[in-house]
Amino acid sequence: MQQRAVELLQRVFGHAGFRGEQAAIVEHVAGGGDALVLMPTGGGKSLCYQVPALLRQGTAIVISPLIALMQDQVEALRQLGVRAEFLNSSLEAAEAERVQRALQDGELDLLYVAPERLLTPRFLALLDRAEISLFAIDEAHCVSQWGHDFRPEYRQLTILHERWPQIPRIALTATADPPTQREIAERLQLEDARWFVSSFDRPNIRYTVVQKDNARRQLVDFLDAHRSQAGIVYCMSRRKVEETAQFLSERGYNALPYHAGLDASVRADNQRRFLREDGIVMCATIAFGMGIDKPDVRFVAHMDLPKSLEGYYQETGRAGRDGEPAQAWLCYGLGDVVLLKQMIEQSDSGEERKRLEHRKLDQLLGYCETMQCRRQVLLAGFGEVYATACGNCDNCLHPVTGWDATVAAQKALSCVYRSGQRYGVTHLIDVLRGGETERVKQLGHDHLSTYGVGKDLDAKTWRSVFRQLVAGGLLQVDGDGYGSLHLTPASRAVLTGGQKLMLRREQPTTRRERDAPGSIVVAPQDMGLFQALRELRGRLAKEQNVPAYVIFHDSTLRTIAEQRPQDLRSLGRLGGIGGSKLERYGEAVIDVVQQAG
Repeated sequence: MQQRAVELLQRVFGHAGFRGEQAAIVEHVAGGGDALVLMPTGGGKSLCYQVPALLRQGTAIVISPLIALMQDQVEALRQLGVRAEFLNSSLEAAEAERVQRALQDGELDLLYVAPERLLTPRFLALLDRAEISLFAIDEAHCVSQWGHDFRPEYRQLTILHERWPQIPRIALTATADPPTQREIAERLQLEDARWFVSSFDRPNIRYTVVQKDNARRQLVDFLDAHRSQAGIVYCMSRRKVEETAQFLSERGYNALPYHAGLDASVRADNQRRFLREDGIVMCATIAFGMGIDKPDVRFVAHMDLPKSLEGYYQETGRAGRDGEPAQAWLCYGLGDVVLLKQMIEQSDSGEERKRLEHRKLDQLLGYCETMQCRRQVLLAGFGEVYATACGNCDNCLHPVTGWDATVAAQKALSCVYRSGQRYGVTHLIDVLRGGETERVKQLGHDHLSTYGVGKDLDAKTWRSVFRQLVAGGLLQVDGDGYGSLHLTPASRAVLTGGQKLMLRREQPTTRRERDAPGSIVVAPQDMGLFQALRELRGRLAKEQNVPAYVIFHDSTLRTIAEQRPQDLRSLGRLGGIGGSKLERYGEAVIDVVQQAG
């Protein structure tokens, strides 16, 4: 079985060998075993079911939550000569009927369907008449009620085990903390399945967190290092998405908006352009993302704080799927924390759900405010120990120092208490710094004992102190809609002098983001050929109306430019070029190489 799998991997997919746990997963599932696979984005999850699908008799049914994801994966498989189709609402009735006949007649290797369609009585009856090789449940974290992408239909996928117990199932996800992992196994009846848990580390992604200080200027400073590169800028609100897209467009970026409130045709057109054109910056809410299979996204920027470490990991994971250098950049401030905590408190969720969401937000705040390697903190959230500092996050590259903020914290906490625990951070800073504002005088806060005791620190430092006190659980944001702060029981030890408090010292605002890793690294002597190959790829993609990356990845083009193969035999030995692509595009590629000399 293993030899057949490797031969198929080389012949169809153009890879010399499996990576990590792929070989063990393929052998287990191809042999009829159930599996739960946890593997980071870009780690090669799809091969874990695509190869067994081609090794086993029948059609593999792949349950996928989004239309865009299905279409991209099917097109990529067709490029490899694999008989793949999808069934979703984008198909006309006649086309859907053709696909269903092909399934029943055994003419498909893989069929992608949404869970909603799979669960219909008509489709279940169709599966009864077809020969099924395996069931693959992609984005399996959607089964978790407490997760960030919950899809209730995923809960009903236990029908696969109940109705076809003899057919192997493989559930896959790139985003699941330990509780979610256990919930996936329980909800999908995979307790007896073999678990394959890979490292969640994405070593090619550089993680950077900056504190908001004119966020738009900070975003432009960051993007200046990524001109003409594809990327995603996430914003919390629809209005901010549109304003950010317009702001970037006015500054010469090819920026487009995406959110659920846009007309469906505009949304679809913008997503199509992002997938098929180079250098598009998509400004979006988190409605945009899970179905994005674009490998050459060079950055993901967050203009607001996400809701959880799990959501942040998944969103940043859309960068650098090709394994090349990429950036995850997060800009946040205390206002984000206040807003998110208010949203939690004012939601219709039960108390248990609210407590969970508060814990997840606090975990993310701990990541943002840490002074240690960010990768260590991020991976710890997924139950993984990362032994050494990564050397590829802002804290590693620009080490952060701490300062004894005990006295400053006492002043801040005392000010909160003496002003009645009814005010937000802006007013509290005015009091601490002795501000002569109309509101301070009107409230009589210029007579408080804490008035003016914080003149030694500037407003930016005080914002940092308050933000870290909230993140550390010494202050709590009230859910009253005004962002007022009040003390928590944990603050007592600091106020009474029984606990020393070290806080993160804010780095001076610089343009060090310009040191960010750039696009795919190509040697100067190979750049001319690399660009010529990209032009060829662009023409081929346009002729077929498909994204360029389903023809060849940039990393494959770089390898061709470096190796300069002179015939089809030597071209076929390079990674990423299977038999079908060699036959379809090989001569055109060799022509470009030979013309380059």
